[in-house]
Amino acid sequence: MTQFVLYGGKGGVGKTTVAAATGLELSCEGFETLVVSTDPAHSLGDAVERSIGSEPVEIRERLWGVEIDPQAGIDRYEAIFETLAEEFDDAGIHLDEDQVAELFTSGVLPGSDELAAIDGLATYVEDDRFERVVFDTAPTGHTLRLLDLPQMMDRGLATALDLRDQVRRKVDTARTMMFGPMGRKRREEADSFTEMRDRMERVGEVLRDPARTEFRVVTIPETMAVRESERLVAQLREFEVPVRMLVVNKVIEDPGDCERCLGKQAVQEESLAALRDSLPELAVWTVPDESGEVTGLAALERVGQHIGG
Repeated sequence: MTQFVLYGGKGGVGKTTVAAATGLELSCEGFETLVVSTDPAHSLGDAVERSIGSEPVEIRERLWGVEIDPQAGIDRYEAIFETLAEEFDDAGIHLDEDQVAELFTSGVLPGSDELAAIDGLATYVEDDRFERVVFDTAPTGHTLRLLDLPQMMDRGLATALDLRDQVRRKVDTARTMMFGPMGRKRREEADSFTEMRDRMERVGEVLRDPARTEFRVVTIPETMAVRESERLVAQLREFEVPVRMLVVNKVIEDPGDCERCLGKQAVQEESLAALRDSLPELAVWTVPDESGEVTGLAALERVGQHIGG
């Protein structure tokens, strides 16, 4: 069964590096692994020094990468409401483009970034091609909206579905009065609305299943980042998303004779101690600070040695 690892945290803490390194480590352990970037500011391709697109690209043996197209999810969702508008049109209820747009955003206001991410997550929840899927999520605010999106979309789709069913009943009643029982319009049992609702339900279930999903918070040893990580963990627990791990990136291990580095290391140690005190039940992995950008498989392999798969 496919298992999922989601990395989240504030911007600039190195989520993409850690996600790519985890994917590399898992592939080295023999798992067919996909690393998925849902951050609209895609940098996965830069991290692995490969061109990555909206379809999975092989990076090396057993390791694949994909950068979710921000427009893909919103196109899929909008198409459902365009179909609904067409059905209204058949019933003599004519909607112009502005009214369709209003219908599209009624009940739920998903941002295209989160919608693309949840659509990507749904795609790989339903795809058993990969044994492990590692998600590099957008910064904290986006991630929390992403986690709330399945329920939000379910409410919006339920509202639209109820409206559609009301129209269908009126149309069927009118056709039956005119043509008798044979006048009722034949329709397929499965449709885009119920399929999308089922899709979102599966995503919600997987996100909360500790046997399949683990959310890991990436942070750096600085006071503000630590506090945001503490808030994120609390909010993840409210969503009932399994979180067991903190990855603390850019930790100074050998300051040498650099006085400024020694001072910064002392501050980092205080921040790490505060993090361990506030979240004692979570495992803490530390990744040493490296000069320059961490790019390329060799550099990612070094990072992977500190975090495992």
